Amino acid sequence: MQLAGGGAVWLGGFPIMSSPSDSSRKFSSIVVDGPSRAGARAMLRPVGFTEADFAKPVVGIASTWSMVTPCNMHIDQLARHAEEGANAAGGKAVIFGTITVSDGISMGTPGMRYSLVSREVIADSIETVAGAEGFDALVTIGGCDKNMPGCVMAMARLNRPSVFVYGGTILPGIFPDTKKECDIVSVYEAIGQNAAGKVDSAGLQAVESCAVPGPGSCGGMYTANTMASAIEALGLSLPNSSAQIAISAEKREDCRRAGEAAMALAKAGIRPRDILTKKAFENAITVVIALGGSTNAVLHLLAIAHDSKVKVSIDDFTRIGKKVPVLADLKPSGKYGMAHLSRVGGLPPLMKMLLDAGLLHGDCLTVTGKTVAENLRDVGPYPVGQDVVRPLSNPIKPDSHLRILYGNLAPQGAVAKITGKEGLQFTGKAITFESEETALQSILAGKVKAGHVIVIRNEGPRGGPGMREMLAPTSAVMGRGLGKEVALITDGRFSGGSHGFVVGHITPEACNGGPLALVKNGDTITIDAVRNELTLVLPAKEIAARRKAWKPRAPKETRGVLAKYAKLVTSASEGAVTDKEL
Repeated sequence: MQLAGGGAVWLGGFPIMSSPSDSSRKFSSIVVDGPSRAGARAMLRPVGFTEADFAKPVVGIASTWSMVTPCNMHIDQLARHAEEGANAAGGKAVIFGTITVSDGISMGTPGMRYSLVSREVIADSIETVAGAEGFDALVTIGGCDKNMPGCVMAMARLNRPSVFVYGGTILPGIFPDTKKECDIVSVYEAIGQNAAGKVDSAGLQAVESCAVPGPGSCGGMYTANTMASAIEALGLSLPNSSAQIAISAEKREDCRRAGEAAMALAKAGIRPRDILTKKAFENAITVVIALGGSTNAVLHLLAIAHDSKVKVSIDDFTRIGKKVPVLADLKPSGKYGMAHLSRVGGLPPLMKMLLDAGLLHGDCLTVTGKTVAENLRDVGPYPVGQDVVRPLSNPIKPDSHLRILYGNLAPQGAVAKITGKEGLQFTGKAITFESEETALQSILAGKVKAGHVIVIRNEGPRGGPGMREMLAPTSAVMGRGLGKEVALITDGRFSGGSHGFVVGHITPEACNGGPLALVKNGDTITIDAVRNELTLVLPAKEIAARRKAWKPRAPKETRGVLAKYAKLVTSASEGAVTDKEL
């Protein structure tokens, strides 16, 4: 008997077990050690394992690479850098893939119903591969919106040493003539401008042709950049992973260091649920608010908390939002993109500012093996003269833009994204639509007028099914110049690129008999972002009579992944997770 490298015990030429001290091989040792595992070793040799590799911790590198979307088209190369880092640190990296779908491409079509569903598929697939193959640690690399929460949900479920890497933000597009910057939201807003006669076909094509110049996730503080920032604030990414350009040397180095960090975590025995505490989620919520981030952060942080076995509710966003200001002047409602934040120093100076003000928990553990405060100890302030991030003394908004609304239209809550630029209250007459498509057609055709509250229903997690994002109609509203003149409410959700007076995630959703199903054309609706109320201005007696007459619709899907999702999914106020009752 002899000890092999890495602590495995060998007998007759075969590794038979990990030594008790080798906790970094807790899972791979079951798969490859001993005479009975010769078949597994035989299968692993042709995919790159050497004799020495069988005694090393195995690090799974979950790649969301795909040519489906520019958000993910470069991630195969980033995965190679993570592989190099893990191998150099003494591990054996194994790259494997999962899916992605493109919100930006499927937006406004029935295909968008699969977007939120893909979050669950990604989480399930990473959990499945890592669990089946006995990976001791993980690096997950995400690009498009649902990749990131999907990766982190799997990390939390598996609870094996893990690091998340953001694929990075895209560079801004540049108009050839004016040299002004643009992005994908510029295209969707140009569609509305084209319908209003403000932009001709050539102008629309010009925006379309330059808005997306290469690899990386959509460039504003939309959902991808919001979730990357939230995950860094949670402590699951290396410092500043969230604010790096997709095609930069910094991003490649971030991936290599993530591979090294995964090995360090495995050796130290630090797991995701050691990091994902209630305080960590409060840090993430704080950072999302300070950045003016997407409403989807509410949905995704609730889902991650569920898989982390941490109690987080929509009311935590209200509690924290009372004391945290909006500081970053970022798109969609602001001036700058994520590339600008990257150029002035990224996320760490903002986190240091919040920490010094007592708005962050500095004692939270992170994937560096250090606390938040230790990571930020030597971080300096943003450069003098920059105006991407304002000081606490001069916020864009003194409290949160993410408003959790309740009322007779949302007894279990709704989520609004109101920066104050649109005002803080809106009262108007309902114009109702049973789908996103019919609403968009009416907006583009000029049937939606100033003073309307657009009601889009039966688009919730179960009713959609899939809870589509409403970027197309909200962008059409902005493009037609109605951003301050109409509001839009829905049991669906919004792209991080949406702005205007918009309320989503209304629960209970219409297909479950929620009050949204009872609204009729001409009803008065009030949205109040000061009192945090969403009200159908009708006597309770009339609402009760309508409820009595209401009948549920037949399910839209009876087979396949959408039907399964509709059967299992919880409400948006619970994160739209699919395993709560299992």
